[in-house]
Amino acid sequence: MSRVCKLSGKRPLSGNRVSHSNRKTRHRQLPNLQYKRLFIPELGRTVRIRVSARALRTIDKNGLMPYLRSVGLSLNDIC
Repeated sequence: MSRVCKLSGKRPLSGNRVSHSNRKTRHRQLPNLQYKRLFIPELGRTVRIRVSARALRTIDKNGLMPYLRSVGLSLNDIC
């Protein structure tokens, strides 16, 4: 299963761990993904999606439908 947020599209980043002696080793930074059940009032049901914590905070602030409109998605894209 890929580590990608369904709503925001956040993906793992890659970088270096740098030691005290300045040696560099590759490192993956994973997004903070959570499985969450979100209620969709237009459908009258809940859906379970894998969403990042940042997107979840934005949904709590603005609501699910305005967030979907702002990122250019529809309900069919997340279900």
